Amino acid sequence: MKAVAIRSLRPADSAYRVIWLMALAIAMVLAQSLTAAAQSRPSTFADLADQVSTSVVNITTSTTVATTVQPGPVVPEGSPFEDFFRDFMDRNGPNGQRSRRSQALGSGFVISEDGFIVTNNHVIQGADEVLIEFFEGFELEAEIIGTDPNTDLALLKVESDEPLDYVVWGDSEDSRVGDWVMAMGNPLGQGFSVSAGIVSARGRALSGSYDDYIQTDAAINRGNSGGPLFNLEGEVIGVNTAILSPNGGSIGIGFAMSSRVAENVIDQLREFGETRRGWLGVRIQDVTADLAEGLGLDEERGALVTDVPEGPAMDAGMEAGDVILTFDGVDVGDTRGLVQQVGETPVGKEVRVIVFRDGGTETLWVTLGRREDAERAVPASINREDPTTTEFLGLTVSDITPELREQLGLTDESEGLVVSDVAEDSEAFEKGLRVGDIITEAGQEKVATIADLEARIDAARDAGRASLVLLVRRDDNPRFVALTLDQG
Repeated sequence: MKAVAIRSLRPADSAYRVIWLMALAIAMVLAQSLTAAAQSRPSTFADLADQVSTSVVNITTSTTVATTVQPGPVVPEGSPFEDFFRDFMDRNGPNGQRSRRSQALGSGFVISEDGFIVTNNHVIQGADEVLIEFFEGFELEAEIIGTDPNTDLALLKVESDEPLDYVVWGDSEDSRVGDWVMAMGNPLGQGFSVSAGIVSARGRALSGSYDDYIQTDAAINRGNSGGPLFNLEGEVIGVNTAILSPNGGSIGIGFAMSSRVAENVIDQLREFGETRRGWLGVRIQDVTADLAEGLGLDEERGALVTDVPEGPAMDAGMEAGDVILTFDGVDVGDTRGLVQQVGETPVGKEVRVIVFRDGGTETLWVTLGRREDAERAVPASINREDPTTTEFLGLTVSDITPELREQLGLTDESEGLVVSDVAEDSEAFEKGLRVGDIITEAGQEKVATIADLEARIDAARDAGRASLVLLVRRDDNPRFVALTLDQG
């Protein structure tokens, strides 16, 4: 029995040989996985730096700035110094003004062998002269092809006798939080420098409608602006733009405009010298939980239309109170996502838009205009008289009278109900309603009289609504507010 037991553990036995081979295969797979994981953590960034460094540039700009010279001492007429001081003041221009050269430093990167260079708009803004210094040490003057202040991007062009080394765009959408990245540039004017870190966060918004920043802990300082943020394949996934810092130095919170946004903007600047963003022609706000309930939506999503001036949306039949659920086949989560998607859609494209209206959905076809050319129109409406005042949900409202028009600076075309008082302990006050606001809709219907408003309140209660949605204007800026109804 003992001999049999020992013999049964030998690989020669067919049954146990299979088990032994399977265990060996698993061990090999685990070893390969560990090797791959080790390879994903680079021991050095030297090869990557060598690969891309010749395509990264330092940028120096010069700007002429007028300064005023303080008046000099009064020189007595006939003094031997009279001619000297007269010549001095003449050289400094009229009224003691003279000009001096102001310089700024930044970074950039070459995206084509014929000399197109990407940087930040704030690096070259107002510059009279832009000088590009390459890694090899030579310098070339650059022409500004186009700029986009909305995304803080700019495109430059240099002329070179030889093809230039360049880098390519990567897909920032493929990057994940925790991925390794490398930044290059000219921090604090110290020349070419490399820093490495990880993607700390994605989809950051700082101040603009089209913001889509990658946050990284790779050291970014002043002078890095306009430089590239690379993935490990040497592709540009971001343009270093801003830092969050109490002292002006890196504390590990830097932001790079994603290549998803930057590549599209740069392509437009290269083709047209300017941006050409799609324009839907609406004012919108996010859908909150109480607004969703008041509108009859089953979930808190989409973009609520607060105003439809003359433009593409009006031509397609869109109305204030519509909730945009999908745009060009993509679900709309919030207003920020919709603004970005519309802006990235080609001008003149006919897109399918699904809206929620009166408890159901409708499909509209909208031909987009160009945002840069858009002009808002003032909607026409009617005048009402016979003032009446009422109180509801913490608000005191009245018809618009000639006296109120003059007092509030309203146009003759303005219509609705004027908020004349707001109880400070009310939900209306908490949600930002103030004296002078104009209520133009209630329950997604226009209101021009107190009777209109009371009818909308009764209709909402009869429908079992827990809240009433108001469209409120202040300084011609509309927004929706949902107020809880008392069911008495």
